[in-house]
This record gives sequence, C-alpha cells and structure tokens, in this order.
Amino acid sequence: MARAIMIQGAGSNVGKSLLVAGLARAARARGLKVAPFKPQNMSNNAAVTADGGEIGRAQALQARAAGLAPTVDMNPVLLKPETDTGAQVIVQGSRFATLKARDYGKVKEALLPAVMESFRRLARDVDLVLVEGAGSPAEINLRAGDIANMGFAEAAQVPVVLVGDIDRGGVIAQLVGTHAVLPAADRDRIRGFIVNKFRGDVSLFADGEREIAQRTGWHALGVLPWFGDAWRLPAEDVMDLVVKAPGAGVKIAVPRLSRIANFDDLDPLSAEPGVVVDIVQPGRALPGDATLVLIPGSKSTRADLADFRANGWDVDLAAHVRRGGHVLGICGGYQMLGREIADPDGIEGAPGTVPGLGLLDVTTTLEPAKTLALTEARDITTGAAVSGYEIHLGRTTGADCARGWLRLADGRNDGAVRADGRVMGTYLHGLFNADAFRRAFVERLGAPASELGYDDGVDRTLDALAAQCAAHLDLDALFDLAGPV
Repeated sequence: MARAIMIQGAGSNVGKSLLVAGLARAARARGLKVAPFKPQNMSNNAAVTADGGEIGRAQALQARAAGLAPTVDMNPVLLKPETDTGAQVIVQGSRFATLKARDYGKVKEALLPAVMESFRRLARDVDLVLVEGAGSPAEINLRAGDIANMGFAEAAQVPVVLVGDIDRGGVIAQLVGTHAVLPAADRDRIRGFIVNKFRGDVSLFADGEREIAQRTGWHALGVLPWFGDAWRLPAEDVMDLVVKAPGAGVKIAVPRLSRIANFDDLDPLSAEPGVVVDIVQPGRALPGDATLVLIPGSKSTRADLADFRANGWDVDLAAHVRRGGHVLGICGGYQMLGREIADPDGIEGAPGTVPGLGLLDVTTTLEPAKTLALTEARDITTGAAVSGYEIHLGRTTGADCARGWLRLADGRNDGAVRADGRVMGTYLHGLFNADAFRRAFVERLGAPASELGYDDGVDRTLDALAAQCAAHLDLDALFDLAGPV
C-alpha cells in the first residue's frame, strides 16, 4: 500500500519544490518507488508530458529526481496567469477555462474530484507520494474550498510537514504563528516541521528548534543548510537564474516580458561558463554590448508585444540588429519577430491583427487549438540532435520559413531564418539542453569551447541535494510520518 506525506510552507518561496525534489531522490536511493504530486500550481513555466498534457516545470524536475517520466497526474490543476487578475486553468493537462481570480475561487472546490482521481491513480503504482502544497496554509482566508493545502490534506487524509525559511528571518514566528492561526483540525494534521535555508552552523539553531517544538507539539525533523548549487537546477522563477559578474562571457540579453513563459530555455545557457544571461527588467534599455537578444516565450504574445514597444525595446532591438547583433525568438518571441500577428478569434483579447517587429518575413495566425508535443529534431546546419517540446497557439508561415533551421523527426522543418542568418525563430523549447547543439550555437556567438554536460550536471546536483537532505534531516522519522492512502 502506498503512503503519502505533504510538504507545506509557512509562506511562499520557502523552498518546498526543491525540498520535494531532494526528498524524492533520497527516497529513491533507499529503494522506494516515489512520485511527486502537487494538487494546484501557479506557473507559466510549464512542462509537456508524454501523455500530451502540461504540468508545472517544478513537478517535471521532481519526477526526474524520482526517476519517473512526468505525467499530468503529478499536477492536476495548473494556473497559468494571463493578466494580473486572471489565469488559464489547466485540469489534468488540458485547458479547462480562463477565469478571473474571483471566479476561480468559486469553482476550485469543484475540481477536487479530478485532483483526487489523479492522486489515487498516481498512488497505485508507487510506495510513497510526496505532496507539495502551494503558498501557505496560514492564509486561512482561502481555506474554504481549498484544494492546494489543508483542503487536499483533509480530503486525502495525508499528514503534513511544515517548512519555514530562516533566511528571511522570523522563522519561529512563521511556524508558531501558523500553528496559532490554524483551526484545530488543520493544526493537528501537521506532524513535524523543517527549518530551511540556514546559513552557517546549523547547531546554533538548536534552541530555536526546541522552542518551536515546545510551542507547537510538532516533531523537529531538522535544519537544512542553504543549498548553494540550487542555481544549477532548472529555475521555476526567471529571477532565480544565476547572474554572473559583468565581463564574464558573451552576453545574451533577455527582455523580462510581463507574461514570460517556458523560460527553461535559459537554464542551460546560463550554466555555460562563457555566457552571461542578462535578464533585462522593464524600464531598462536592452544593453548595447549584447551579442544576442533572445526573446522568450509568452503566455500572451499580443500583450507582451505591446509592452515590448512601451519599454522602447523595439527601438533598442532595431539598433542591435543594425550593429550586427543576433536575435533569437522562441515560441511567442518567434511570433513577435514577424510582420504581423493575426488573432481573428480574439484568443488574446479583441479580434484583430497587430504589426510585429518586422525582423522576419513571416506572419502568425493565432488559432484555438493548442500544440502540445514532445519533439525530436536535428539542427540542419550542424546535424546536431536536439529534443524538446512545443507548447503554443498559432501557425506561422512566410518566406523566411523556407530557411527553417530545424528538421523535425516527421520530416517537417521548424523555424525561420532571415537571409543574413542573424535573426532566427523557432517553436521548439528545450533545444539548448542538447550539449553538442548548445556548444556550437554559443561558439558561433564567440563564446569559448565548453565541456559542460548540462543534463548530467542536473542529475549530479539532485544527488547532492538528496545527500544534504539525508545528512541534515531525520529521514526515518519523516518517512515514518507518511500515512497510508
């Protein structure tokens, strides 16, 4: 019979996702078959699964840590923000609706059966399910109809471990305060706590652990040190990408789109020793010393194109091209580079057509059906194999598509290249994970040759994370707390 334990946080960004990945790898090392599960996630950084759906990128990393292929059951509800007040709701991998936050609050409880169905299906084939909460259970104003934290824990009868972030300060108040505000039934579901992100000698917090345990009655499961290699793992938030010192390599400038999506393309580039990925915040000009401007994916291409112009980045980009600079657009960024984007069905707002940046002789028509596919391809120039995924709305055609630069496994070409070769676009995410292709690409930009093995490095980092969990947490006690499901 499978068992399950839920990792919740005393606040957002306390390190739950990374902790679940480390615990998954540690449990696997003990011979357990383990699966990650997050009832509800909110992220535009999605992963495409082999069963044709999409889930949060963090759950794909956790699946990798567990030695499993990602499935839609690992994250049955995914919220993909499209505006400040609304999001596309993905249920079991497929679009369910686009809802305002207030409207989602009214329907989320109705999604619990789908969440429980995925949880039970996942649990059938494993020894242990590691469940990750979202935000914090201390947000008791959101408790009614909750499916992300205590609402799920109650429905599935899963014990909870609460995680606090000492790096922010006030971790005793985080944990004891959560205990104080929770209703008794929810409080009793919490069986233990972990203090995360400690810098320095963890033994110095022994008195703090005792205070928390005495005031809550929860089991102290350990204090985890700050994990300095976290930057080597795929980032869930674009601002978690490592920033190298100026002058450390070829600069790739990436405008921080308001609705940036599927930016995992940047992780392997950021890991390259001869490359600096410069995330350009709104209000700041694209740097004049960039060799490449990479326009990433977007959850709302038309709106982000308008923001791109409002920031003056269209003027900066034109100057960059005149100086001989290179440009790469991926997915939504590819669509922006064309002559126009047509939206006859009003998928991203009022129906209409907007001019693109005009750097590629292509046009895009947005269509309701979403392309979701894992894809194998080869770089036509070098012959290097790449693999990745497509996740987009729309079809792009035009003269520059005749110079498509990726040959897909089904024989079609993908992407477009301007005649001078300096402006390129593609729908394929994840292509920079392929070491040979990435090395050839950055060497053409002037970066020194590198022996970086990106995927191998991710696995070594997951091993190191699991070792840290094993060294500093009472894993026997933690796994014993897991309840049968």
